[in-house]
Order: sequence, then C-alpha cells, then structure tokens
Amino acid sequence: MTTDLNTHTHGAIGHISLNRPKALHALTQGMCEAMAEALLGWRGDDAVTAVLLDHAEGRGFCAGGDVQLVRTSALEDGGAAGRAFFHAEYRLNHLMFTYPKPIVAFMDGVTMGGGVGISQPCPYRVATENTLFAMPEGSIGLFPDVGASWYLPRLPGATGRFLALTAARLDGAECLWAGLATHYIRSEDLAEVKACLAVGDPVEETLERFSSPAPEARIAGNVERIDRLFGHDTLEGIIAALEADDSEWAAKELKAVRAKCPMTGKVALRQFTENASCEDFAANMAMEYRVASRMMLRPDFAEGVRALLIDKTGDPQWNPATPEEVMPEMVDAVFAPMPQGEEWTPFPA
Repeated sequence: MTTDLNTHTHGAIGHISLNRPKALHALTQGMCEAMAEALLGWRGDDAVTAVLLDHAEGRGFCAGGDVQLVRTSALEDGGAAGRAFFHAEYRLNHLMFTYPKPIVAFMDGVTMGGGVGISQPCPYRVATENTLFAMPEGSIGLFPDVGASWYLPRLPGATGRFLALTAARLDGAECLWAGLATHYIRSEDLAEVKACLAVGDPVEETLERFSSPAPEARIAGNVERIDRLFGHDTLEGIIAALEADDSEWAAKELKAVRAKCPMTGKVALRQFTENASCEDFAANMAMEYRVASRMMLRPDFAEGVRALLIDKTGDPQWNPATPEEVMPEMVDAVFAPMPQGEEWTPFPA
C-alpha cells in the first residue's frame, strides 16, 4: 500500500485521502491502484454505504498525473511504464464512474488533469472558493484524457471545446455554473460536513444544508462569445473566428489557443466526434487509452513536459508547428485500434 494515500472507514463511510502534498497530490500508478483496491473492497461490503474523497494536507485537491514518469517511459522503455500507468488510471476512472455507492469528491483546491478524472465520475462534487479547475494537456502536447472525451462534450454550449483548447482555469463558482461541481461549500465548513457524513447523516441532505450561495460565475458573462467563436468543428475554423473578432477577450483566447500543441487541439476536437459513437464510458476509456498510448510517444509530449515542467522555459517547439500541418491521417493513426491483446479493459463488474 502506498504512503501517498490514506484509506480508512468511519462507521459506514469509506474515506480516501490523497497524501502527496509536495506534488499537489498528483496521481502515481501506485496511488491509482491503491484507490482501486479500496473501492473494490468496499464495493461488496454492505457495511460501507458511501465514500468520501479528499486530500490530506496542503494545497490540493489533485494537480494531475505523473507525467514526468510517462515522459521518461516514452524516452527510455518505449512507453511500457507509461501505458501501465494509463491503464491503471483509466481503470480507476471507470470504476468510479460505475460505482454502485455514492462518492463525494471535495475539489478544495487545484483540480486538473488526473484530478478531473477522479472527481467528475462522482455523483457529488463539492467546489469551494479554493477550487481551480483546468484541463491543461495542450500545454504539454498530450490530450484531454481521464474521461474528458465524455465530460467536455456534455458541458453547456461550446464550453467543452473552450476548456480543451485554451486550458482556461475555472474557479469554484464557474465549476458550479458549468455542472462540473454539484455543490458549492465554503472551505471553512468542510470539516463539519465530513464529520456529519462520518456519523451517518444523509449525503445529499448534508451537502444541501451546508451549501452556500456561489459568487457570480465569470464565465457566464462570456457564454455568447464562447458559443459563437468555439462552436466550429475544426481548429482552423475556431482560430479564424477568433482572429475575426476584434475584442480583447478574443485576442487573449486566440493567444491561448495558438500556444497549445496543434496536434493536441485536433485530437481534442476529434474526441468530441468519437465520443458520440461510444455506447458507454468503458468504450470511451478504451478510445482514450488508444490515444494515450500513441500521443505519449510523439515528440510533442516530451518537448511539452520539458518546456513546462523540467526546464520551465515555456517555449515548446511543436512539430507540426501549425494546425494546417497536422494531416488527417496523423490524427487517424492515434485513434486506430490497438494490436490484438493490447486494448484497455475495465475491472470485472
């Protein structure tokens, strides 16, 4: 059992706390496997009626996944360790999505990438004034994964495309507005909320009782612009729409889109199309695993992690460098079926 995770029970409540504070609780393969082990154990335990998911200390909730491990794997072992990480992470995501008991995720802090993957499957998602939500994979040449292909297309209007292509950061009020959070509760009240749940108070009634009015969601004021400018099906179409708009807001978002990996942008938009034909969340995760297995091996990923997280120069040199240079067959290749015996599979029901 990893020390980066605390699991215990309080009466009828299972409790999982991420405990990797120096890395903002970013997920390792060991953490994913330990979370899955706990959830599988409680799944058939009639004494456990609900699960709480939070972070143990420091700034949280969860800043993502162990991308530096994945980068090292891509460079040194052909991606074997990276694929093992994604397989374990996506199994956890699917287990949570299909879990028969309610899970309450406390998104009290940074909730990005892998943190999105373990909060969005939960039927109860609590945002606070500390919540900072984003899908920043375009900045490192990866792609919006951990179920983003399922969640983002279901957000209001073109909000999902906007988040995928700009890596925009949403606060707790904006998460509530978009449906990414189900409740807004002040961080100072969370300890009491958890204490009430631990003694068996009903989950939904307790969360409603402690909910506070959220501040005005800033993103709501940009809905018309987001839907109009990000509603196009192609990356080139979205960039052209942003270029044609003379507002300061459009100029800022155009800069954000252009800074991201062009291949990531095209893959992200293709995910919206592919998800429409996924019959369930397992099919979606199998699709994302195919993409992850290929995108992690592309030079863009190693370059993006270098520029953002290792050298911290912020100057990734993408290849291809422009959307026009990303050919359809390049995108087709990352979505192609895996070789026989290498497809992703969920835990048995």
